[in-house]
Amino acid sequence: MNDIIKLLPDSIANQIAAGEVVQRPASVVKELLENAIDAQAKHIQLIVKDAGRTSIQVIDDGIGMTETDARMCFERHATSKIRQANDLFAIRTMGFRGEAMASIAAVAQVELRTRQAQAEIGTMIRIEASELKAQEPVSTPVGTHILVKNLFFNVPARRNFLRSNAVEMRHILDEFQHVALAHPEISFTMYQNDLETYNLPSGKLSQRIVNLFGKSYRDQLISCQEGTDYVTITGYIGKPEFSKKTRGEQFFFVNKRFIKHNYLHHAIMTAYEGLLPDESYPFYTLFIEIDPAHIDINVHPTKTEIKFDDERAIYAVVQSTIRKALGMHHLSPTLDFDQSTSFMFSTPATETKNGNSQSSSTNLFSTPPKTSGSTHSSPEKQNANFITIESDLRRQNNQKNWSVLYKDFQEAFPKEQVKQEEPEQIVLTLESKVNRLPGDTISSSSERLENEGLAYQMHNSYIVSQVSNGMMLIDQRAAHERILYEKFLNTLSKRNGTSQQLLFPKVVELSLPDFELVMEITDEIKHLGFEIGILGRNTVAIQGIPADIPDGQEKEVLEGLIEQFKWHQSELNLGRRENIARSLAKRSAIKHGHRLTGIEMQNLITQLFASSNPNYAPDGTPTLIILTLDKIGSFFTK
Repeated sequence: MNDIIKLLPDSIANQIAAGEVVQRPASVVKELLENAIDAQAKHIQLIVKDAGRTSIQVIDDGIGMTETDARMCFERHATSKIRQANDLFAIRTMGFRGEAMASIAAVAQVELRTRQAQAEIGTMIRIEASELKAQEPVSTPVGTHILVKNLFFNVPARRNFLRSNAVEMRHILDEFQHVALAHPEISFTMYQNDLETYNLPSGKLSQRIVNLFGKSYRDQLISCQEGTDYVTITGYIGKPEFSKKTRGEQFFFVNKRFIKHNYLHHAIMTAYEGLLPDESYPFYTLFIEIDPAHIDINVHPTKTEIKFDDERAIYAVVQSTIRKALGMHHLSPTLDFDQSTSFMFSTPATETKNGNSQSSSTNLFSTPPKTSGSTHSSPEKQNANFITIESDLRRQNNQKNWSVLYKDFQEAFPKEQVKQEEPEQIVLTLESKVNRLPGDTISSSSERLENEGLAYQMHNSYIVSQVSNGMMLIDQRAAHERILYEKFLNTLSKRNGTSQQLLFPKVVELSLPDFELVMEITDEIKHLGFEIGILGRNTVAIQGIPADIPDGQEKEVLEGLIEQFKWHQSELNLGRRENIARSLAKRSAIKHGHRLTGIEMQNLITQLFASSNPNYAPDGTPTLIILTLDKIGSFFTK
């Protein structure tokens, strides 16, 4: 029998290994910038063309390399950072594996120029697909200049999986921001298609934040600083009132390395609890300094995942740091004294001896108060009187307690109001063309409601309606999301969206990646009814909004649209049109806690069952459930 296991050629092995390190142009940018930082550069230039497809250049004024080191840096697992296994637990440099340059050279055309200060002449090396094409002396400034061209030129399948230039450029901007934030002591310049995108002088962290994200951040930054023997935390957080509907401006750095850590993010969100609007995210840039022996960064080739030997301790320190910073700026959650915190019910007012009315509060489970009786009454008579009074009080309390329990229900659905609001000829359609629920025997769409006010709202979040075989419970938010999604999708396909003009345009300052995204989808959102003008760098003016969006929510809806679009794009890989329809529906739908009139509830039900899939929201969340009479009856049987 012939042997079938063969050793792969180096060229193929390098391409396979490169797939873990070089996933897209942004991966190349990250690795080259980190190499420049490890080379002790004071100024770094990043030049990108066609979102990295054509070329990526990084020029630094670092210590440079010798001729031998310049050639060795393209060999796999060749590094100057570690010599033995124990060095892995004392790493403070950005790179250490010796994989980056070899991986880049395996899937691109690379030209490197480098010179050290003590050398009179430098070295030029040109490599294509891991194959050395040229090596010669060259005149070049001190430092290193790396040019990466035609990424994935020898792996067409990988190149075909790259996204649009706008998407890839956003990823590059993200990586650039991470490195620039971590090193405010280094000046950075970035060019995109020969246009200067960023010019960041060296300075303080606060100034770097303002230069990256805009002047509006000057007023929202809160300094954080806390230290223990185990860990030190420094940085800035944003004031709660400046929170955004978009994520992406939350940064964690461990020993100046950007990381993603949901557990620590939860610590920050918990510290902000009670201060943020719903579905809003604060800005933060936090630096965690810790002994490298207490962490493991060798979890994933991208090095954005990290493990701590005591995550709970880090969590507690982070949470305490944020709360302390917020407290020093007099920002802390307050108790709502208007909210009832116990089951207390008022008894009917009793008249005192001086004629003043006096009411008392009685706990649902408390003992009824004793009443005064004649001191000369017999024990039997006193006991009988007490039993009678106790019975009367209990009956009064029961009636009062039940009336309180149903007070909101009665206020929400007064009989006369229902009759006035709902015309006699309203027809509620409870039949869909597709996706009828199993066992559902809802009558035809022309069936007239037998009882007025059949639909009721529960806790301003759910709609209860009687159907022929039981009871239907509808999630008003999910249902409205389904309705809006199909409406927006239809509007995008027909390009006939209506817009309501704003008397005073709303000015919104965005981060550069979000600004690029808005420019990318401008045509689509214009068809929905948005009218957006450009005021300057990263700043737009909302001049018109879709007719379905309530006044005063322009900024929140745009930010929410951006956030949802990015999430759908990264997690679900949706088409642009469907992505926009989903995102805007998610942000425009009525929320739980929104009170609806009887007509609004009926219209929502009618429109839901006129949709193509009334049973589910666009993200797969159920919009309704039906409890059959048999199921309801089972709740009351022994």
